Amino acid sequence: MGRCDPARATEIVFTAPYAVIEGAYLVPTDLALDTNQDVDRNGVRVAVGNNSAYDLYLTRTLKYAQLIRVPTSPEAVDVFLKDKLEVAAGVKQPLIQLAKTNPNVRVMDGRFMVIEQAMGTPKGREAGALYLREFVEEIKASGFVTRRLDKSGQGDAAVAPRALVQ
Repeated sequence: MGRCDPARATEIVFTAPYAVIEGAYLVPTDLALDTNQDVDRNGVRVAVGNNSAYDLYLTRTLKYAQLIRVPTSPEAVDVFLKDKLEVAAGVKQPLIQLAKTNPNVRVMDGRFMVIEQAMGTPKGREAGALYLREFVEEIKASGFVTRRLDKSGQGDAAVAPRALVQ
């Protein structure tokens, strides 16, 4: 199980995702950033967990904003607040929870990225790939993924939508 990645897809056949984790931006309520695209401008500092999926994505996509890398994703929010940065990048659900308790911050609408968790098998194993695709759809429909996410404390992830098995 792992993250669907275009580079890895050259050797691996992935199932449809079984879980989806959204990346979002947290900003001060009084900052005039309205869309995710507004973040990529000179003078904008973005706190992000070092080597997180968000860091890797933003490193590739942001051209003007400055990434402020901190050891972990939870620390990114702490640094954002303490150093009065313009943006913190992270998992959407915890950012929403923080914004509910802190009137000085808000989560920007939408998401800047999505991480899709899936299963995979080496290319050339068609029977195994079909089995995995059917298995993933079965565990999503049965509620198994929801229960496992909750039990493991991964409530920040959502069960991926149903996919057609081919």
